[in-house]
Amino acid sequence: MTPRAVIHAGFHKTGTTSVQTVLKEAQATLRPMVQVMMKAEMQDLLHAARGYSTWRDPLTLAKFATRADALVTGLKSLRRLPLILSAEELSGHMPGRDGIDDYGAAPDLMAELTAAILRRFPKAEVHVVYSTRAPESWLRSAHWEHVKSSSMTEDFDSFAARIGPAADLDAAARAVAARIAPAPVHCLPLEDTPAPAAAILSLAGLPADTIATLPPVPRRNAGRPELLAELLHINRTIPDRDARRDAKKARLRQAGNSA
Repeated sequence: MTPRAVIHAGFHKTGTTSVQTVLKEAQATLRPMVQVMMKAEMQDLLHAARGYSTWRDPLTLAKFATRADALVTGLKSLRRLPLILSAEELSGHMPGRDGIDDYGAAPDLMAELTAAILRRFPKAEVHVVYSTRAPESWLRSAHWEHVKSSSMTEDFDSFAARIGPAADLDAAARAVAARIAPAPVHCLPLEDTPAPAAAILSLAGLPADTIATLPPVPRRNAGRPELLAELLHINRTIPDRDARRDAKKARLRQAGNSA
């Protein structure tokens, strides 16, 4: 069996949580057939990825590379057990934060991560997978997430004007593909991929009959546009961080949406 690694590196707000839920809930079935690492198993690496997306300097990129080497050193043989890494933070912070207006860090991060895997397993096939989404839909979901989870006070139109180009996720994936060629980059559009976890497991070489037994998982972390104005009002009118957070949590609980 050809050693194989699949890196599912985002993007944010494209159904990645649903993929990770499938991988987590099916871990008893998958464990004998594939090595799966998600956010909890690579916190140090993800911290470095977020750092590089913020600072874009050689030191933080070197830190990411060092932590990537440390991560793959502990892996079992890919010839016996293929690898799936799944975490959107492998592409850095979600665009929209102060100073982060795009996925410009992703090509460097994927170049370092694929290189680390190939140093450890020189004969491996490394596949990079991105879940994608139509630009307008992604912008609205990203704006909702920032308003819900941070102190953002921008309305949607201002947000979209500021980071609109970042919503072209296909272009971001092409930039990664150009950087890591000949390693392939695969895009899974949210609108056209009803079972993205199945597609990722198939790329890892798992048999179709095993994949077919995995239960479907409903979409998670869906936005609530009807609450957006209320959360924006909270962000704009409650200056205390803890009080603001508590007010949003209370409103989301009332609406049946977790914070």
